Amino acid sequence: MTTALLWLRRDLRLTDHPALIAACERHERVLPVYIHAPDEDAPWSPGAASRWWLHHSLKALGDSLKAIGAPLIIREGDSLTSLRALIKETDASAVYWSRLYEPTAIARDTRVKEALRSDEIEAESFNSALLFEPWTLKTLSGEPYRVFTPFWRNASARLHSPVPLAAPEHISAPKKLPKSLPLDALNLLPKIPWAGGFTPRWQPGEAGAFIALNEFCEERMPDYKEARDIPSLDATSSLSPHLHFGEISPRQIIARAQAQAASDDAPGMLAGSEHFAREIGWREFAHHLLFHYPKTPDEPMYASKFGRFPWRKRGESINDLEAWQRGQTGIPIVDAGMRQLWTTGYMHNRVRMIVASLLTKNLLIPWQDGAHWFWDTLVDASLANNTLGWQWVAGCGADAAPYYRIFNPVLQSAKFDPHGIYLRRWVPELAALPDKDLHAPWEKPALLAGTGYPKPIVDLADSRVRALAAYEAIKGTDPA
Repeated sequence: MTTALLWLRRDLRLTDHPALIAACERHERVLPVYIHAPDEDAPWSPGAASRWWLHHSLKALGDSLKAIGAPLIIREGDSLTSLRALIKETDASAVYWSRLYEPTAIARDTRVKEALRSDEIEAESFNSALLFEPWTLKTLSGEPYRVFTPFWRNASARLHSPVPLAAPEHISAPKKLPKSLPLDALNLLPKIPWAGGFTPRWQPGEAGAFIALNEFCEERMPDYKEARDIPSLDATSSLSPHLHFGEISPRQIIARAQAQAASDDAPGMLAGSEHFAREIGWREFAHHLLFHYPKTPDEPMYASKFGRFPWRKRGESINDLEAWQRGQTGIPIVDAGMRQLWTTGYMHNRVRMIVASLLTKNLLIPWQDGAHWFWDTLVDASLANNTLGWQWVAGCGADAAPYYRIFNPVLQSAKFDPHGIYLRRWVPELAALPDKDLHAPWEKPALLAGTGYPKPIVDLADSRVRALAAYEAIKGTDPA
């Protein structure tokens, strides 16, 4: 009887899992293993919010695996060393895993695959996380895409109704099991109870992902195209952290959305499903960019141009950065978003753009500072998505034209939260103010008396002029 190790990372599910299915089909015994090696992801080791999610996702997966006959073996340390030890302990002849696309993960996985094959161990990786591998989509000239619309036009033309793989009904594990660390030994949960607001908001794990997907498709998808920009509404899918940790695959999401649209003639259902698929496309685009431009988590894509951008020095901007992080900028929509992030590990996408624009353009604080804060505080912190989002808002990345776009937080707030429902939820100091005064309360200083709410840390009009001048200063450099 042959044994295979299933090396799990961010593919924490049983359904539509090509590596798992291959292991079960090719070998009599399969042992799922998770090796905790955060240092191998440096400098982008998982942040605090991601570690909280990972703990609960591993717990859920362990319970699911146990129910069908296999334990989840947990180890900690160097991945290759740990795999070699497990191979020796189980007499395994193969290791299967799902591909990751971050630069450090690619380098590590390449080393592991070469080393295992030199040990005469079968080592094979599978696409579990994307609709399309990043190297399979190219422009007519054979180059990677830098603009989303032609990218998605190409991708969606190839997107035929996917059929997700069924979960195995049973996994036969080796009779003699290697030792496993208890989950708590990984110390993933925060040492201080700052994540108390996460539990009411989220259900990590494959079951939670299915619930979120079904609720979205059945209840919210018809209104998605119009309602997704309203931060006070629960109108989005909430699937981003489930996708990041591989508790559900994009193939499953597309298949479920297409099936709902085909069987339900509710007004807006087809348009909602198409727009939702387009948002999955943005995730694909983000991974496409990260694969082809691996320096972008730290450097602007158009480095020759934006490498000269006159950001403020850290010493003169640190107080503003801290006020932004704490949700104390004095600009309600920004503070609401930052407080939602700290409390729930999530921020509405429209608000993410607003808070990022204020940081990078009104405050002239480098986008990397914002990206690192999001990385530590978002439960859906994906290096690909985080990088694309911050470079897009800062104007230095793909598809960022016009790169000098500056979001006006007051106009954005009045447009997308006209009655202040979102503002009152997250900035309760202002709850008693009339709707018309909520978005720019500093214009009537008397209204702020006794509220404890701060005055704005920046003049929006003056800082807009300053930002445009900064962008004008680098305008002459050819971004190509």
